[in-house]
Amino acid sequence: MAEIVINNLRYRYPETARLALDGISCEIHQGEFIGIIGRNGAGKSTLSQAMLGLVPNFYHGAYGGSVTVDGINVKEDTVDDLCQKVGLVFQNPFNQVTGSKLTVYDEIAYGLENFGVAPDEMRRRIDSAMELLDISQLKDRAPYDLSGGQMQRMALAGIIVMEPEVIVMDEPTSQLDPQGSEEVFRAVSALKDEGKTIIMVEHKIEKIAAYSDRVMLLDDGKLVAMGTPKAVFSRDDLAEHGVVAPTYTQICRKLGIRDREGFYPVTLEETRSLLESDMKGGLAG
Repeated sequence: MAEIVINNLRYRYPETARLALDGISCEIHQGEFIGIIGRNGAGKSTLSQAMLGLVPNFYHGAYGGSVTVDGINVKEDTVDDLCQKVGLVFQNPFNQVTGSKLTVYDEIAYGLENFGVAPDEMRRRIDSAMELLDISQLKDRAPYDLSGGQMQRMALAGIIVMEPEVIVMDEPTSQLDPQGSEEVFRAVSALKDEGKTIIMVEHKIEKIAAYSDRVMLLDDGKLVAMGTPKAVFSRDDLAEHGVVAPTYTQICRKLGIRDREGFYPVTLEETRSLLESDMKGGLAG
């Protein structure tokens, strides 16, 4: 059964003529890592906000179609209730830091305090989230003393402790250096291993190719394609939609190296595996 069902979703921001989302339909299953790619203005952030009900319950405008999460129509539920099912991690972790807490531990506890979670349960959840994200050693640090990658993991921990089944991330590594980006992707991979559904808007194509189960390609508010990274990044029209294929995909395309399905590899590991398979086949022949 699909965890998220999007049916003919259409949305236009107030006082605009163009649809930000134009007839999007898809299903996302529990435990998937979905990468969302596309040029600026393609509708990626709007789609991620629609999954949390911020569109249209907070950002008002013309809305059609439906989004259901675990069978609940997001338009008919409150954002407060949906926050316990879907967590949203913003592009800039500073947007999620309250500024009212002196330590990382207390910052992570903020949402739980608002929902009146019992102290013992609160400690259990916080300790578990910090251990999962490898930030236990930071618990007594001041939030604003953290590096970018550390702060983003703290923000992610603040979402995890609410125990949502779905975590939506809107370009969480856009302001991070390579080390910080890798820290976040390792943390997100650990969450997927825990059975969480991950939906990530991201411009770092190499990371999306390596970590995603499926990729959504958006352009001009429309869903152009949705499939495995190899299927999407092997498309001949990527450039028309403002997307550059991963480096190894570009190299393999130039060399004519494809798998049996006709797709190009998207990572070093896939490229190496395909070349080794071809070599063995050649030796056997």
